[in-house]
Amino acid sequence: MVGPERPQFVLFGSSIVQYSFSNHGWGAILADLYARKADVVLRGYAGWNSRRAVQILDQVFPKDAAVQPSLVIVYFGGNDSMRPHPDGLGPHVPLPEYIENMRKIALHLKSLSAKTRIIFIGTPPISEQQICETLSDIVPERSRTNEGCRIYSEACLELCRELDMKAIDLWTAMQQRDDWLTACFTDGIHLSSEGSKIVVKEILKVLREAEWQPSLHWKSLADEFWDDLFLIVNTPNGKMTVNAAGLDFYRNDKWE
Repeated sequence: MVGPERPQFVLFGSSIVQYSFSNHGWGAILADLYARKADVVLRGYAGWNSRRAVQILDQVFPKDAAVQPSLVIVYFGGNDSMRPHPDGLGPHVPLPEYIENMRKIALHLKSLSAKTRIIFIGTPPISEQQICETLSDIVPERSRTNEGCRIYSEACLELCRELDMKAIDLWTAMQQRDDWLTACFTDGIHLSSEGSKIVVKEILKVLREAEWQPSLHWKSLADEFWDDLFLIVNTPNGKMTVNAAGLDFYRNDKWE
């Protein structure tokens, strides 16, 4: 562990999380926004489902850790929602078990610290046609459906309402974009840079609107060693002198 100690944000989930630092992904964007404010820690495991996640909760989030995360963003559901394989293998998890697994994850994270905040991301949509075009050699036909994603997404969101937790309806948010089927994915499942921008927008919306103390929104957290550097930058209104905090704010002002 290196100092000074900062808030720790943990991204926990399957491939949507593991790959979030690739292709200008949402994890990388968050790490950039919080570069002098918080440490964004990746705990993503491609191919995993909620069943596997429950098995390693104590290893990833030990209750006796000296420092507990300030924020945990959790995503499982896409692999769980796949249709069951005839031989019983594969990542499919029946819906009732998925709900209970996500409940166990939520309760475990809630027990870490009174100040640990949690956001669950619901299952995003998929482009079934793009999957057929790019992943037909490894993903059986119709093993993933957008309707299946919707069902698991709604189950996750309903659980979060029951537990009074923050959740992101990514299935709906992504489909608000007219060209989502062609713009938001690299292969029909995993997110392109455009898809990741939607994830970041939704996460920042939750952080901005949450009545958490302290606020974890990037504009609310102090910059580390914020007064050590002054630069002259060109802006649409002419040259201005800014310190490191001001430079970050100006550089990232497209994010609310």
